[in-house]
Amino acid sequence: MSEWKAKRFWTEAKVVEADGGFAVELDGRPIKTPAKRPLVVPTHEMATVITTEWQAQEGVINPATMPCTKTANAAIDKVAIQHAEVADMLAAYGDCDLLCYRADAPQELVERQRVHWDPYLDWAAAELDARLQPRTGVIHVPQAAGAVDKLTARTHALNDFQLAAFHDLVSLSGSLVLGFAAAYDARPMESVWDASRLDEIWQAEQWGLDDDAEALSAVKKASFLHAKFMFDLSTPK
Repeated sequence: MSEWKAKRFWTEAKVVEADGGFAVELDGRPIKTPAKRPLVVPTHEMATVITTEWQAQEGVINPATMPCTKTANAAIDKVAIQHAEVADMLAAYGDCDLLCYRADAPQELVERQRVHWDPYLDWAAAELDARLQPRTGVIHVPQAAGAVDKLTARTHALNDFQLAAFHDLVSLSGSLVLGFAAAYDARPMESVWDASRLDEIWQAEQWGLDDDAEALSAVKKASFLHAKFMFDLSTPK
């Protein structure tokens, strides 16, 4: 039986200092990841949130109620051992970024994309020193290598825990620029998320809401907001 199906056996969960950061102990016993590695996180704030998740468990441990523990486990068991590969995968979004592929019609959609997406490309040029150029249509046109290289370097510079959270910011939005915009507070999170769904919102306005699509979008939005929360917790103050 895996640890995730075990019943609560501890009285107190608490944060303790550890080599490389902070750990959580259950009655003096340090928590380990599913791969049996020490669960050591970079900030006291993250350890405190994880402690709260464990302390809230009653009866059988329910991983669905422990999202911060899950993300920390992923950072340690997956990202830490393949940091470069994960960073390269995410950086590749920069060469085919959602914000750069524009409709050629109708004009109202063209204008909406320009109004809502251009400011993010301008922000990336000013704050990330990476100017990406928009294209019309869906055929891939490579971006300037220098811009992609700068975004790649920034992605590789993230620590393991930041990168684990950043993975979801990028993959859920479909945009490396929006991932950075969310991570670095370029815009309110609601605005960043809505920018990622601009085309879907447009379609819903034309053809009506699809209940299943909206339900799925709500789940993805919650995951997006959680990823931002974890990115912030991963960043030493």
